Amino acid sequence: MLEQVADAFKRKDYQTAARILSTLVKQTPQDAWVQFYVGRLYEETDKLEAAEKVYRQLLRSTTHLKIVVQARQGLQRLEDMAKKRRRQAIAEATATPSNMELGVLILEPLSPELKLVAAQKFARIMHSDPYTARLQLPSRGWRLYRLGPVGELRFYTDQLRQAEIPSFSASIADLQKINVYGVNYFQSWALQTVVTCHDELGQIGSLTFDWSEVSQRVEGLLPIFEEVVDFDARHKLQRKTKTLDYVQFCDLHLPARRTILRLCDRNYQFQQGIVFSQKQEDVQPLNQTTTRNNWNNLIAFLNKQVPQKPAWSDFTTFAETAIDQTELLKRIKSHIDLSRRKETLWDPAFQLYSGLVFLEKTFEG
Repeated sequence: MLEQVADAFKRKDYQTAARILSTLVKQTPQDAWVQFYVGRLYEETDKLEAAEKVYRQLLRSTTHLKIVVQARQGLQRLEDMAKKRRRQAIAEATATPSNMELGVLILEPLSPELKLVAAQKFARIMHSDPYTARLQLPSRGWRLYRLGPVGELRFYTDQLRQAEIPSFSASIADLQKINVYGVNYFQSWALQTVVTCHDELGQIGSLTFDWSEVSQRVEGLLPIFEEVVDFDARHKLQRKTKTLDYVQFCDLHLPARRTILRLCDRNYQFQQGIVFSQKQEDVQPLNQTTTRNNWNNLIAFLNKQVPQKPAWSDFTTFAETAIDQTELLKRIKSHIDLSRRKETLWDPAFQLYSGLVFLEKTFEG
């Protein structure tokens, strides 16, 4: 009967081959030649994952030289076919100029118990080994995994999502289109909320909005660096860059206006506008109130206004995966005005993080 199966394959009569194989599988399910032809049938009927599974199982379970050679050739055909299809799909995905713009592919966290299976799928999609893939899949926070043409990255994102690996891709050009206004202070909030704010040129104006327009907020700490002189292990003087302090930021996202309102504890004018706390112990001369207390009161105020909206606060985890992408971050305008001795990539990294949340997570939850 195996000769009949082989003859059916030569004629490309896969219906006949399937019928005969169905009988053989019931009679001799462990027969290596029967299993090989089952794999071939999967391959010829475009069930590529099933074919790969059969071929790999044969390599583990048989020492028959002809079958081993045939199984290896089958795996090579599957790999060549996958490469060809991938090249075609990427060519189609990047056919328009907008899809050739620079983008980023972000991996979202997976629970440890899901990582083992996910790593095998990830390795197959991204053409790496399972061990490396497992190290690259994050357990907490986002990981900036790859830069490239956004059309190509969206192709990979679709594949990853089909494999139940949470990820997304976004265009840097789309991120740059978001308006960012620095909030000087809240003027009022009784009927409609009014903020005094400034644009990237420092021009001051006011913006009126309703709290229902806020889809989410993003919080983050940005380090303040200082160069200090210290002794090394040989007691020689050396200059080091140390983190002296952190500045707190909070972005409010208004997607209908494609706008981010950015608050900063160093720049917010607490002596202006509304008072955030009515507790007697907090109502004191402003020069005796610490910035931290003022900021905590401001955040408590925001919590009351948008209690059901998501708050994204994993910026530091994300930044650790993005901070080495120098060329990318240099292309992103940070919209952050801090008194620094020299520029730092942490500022555009926060803009990238908040912008990605804005573009990809506005309508979730």
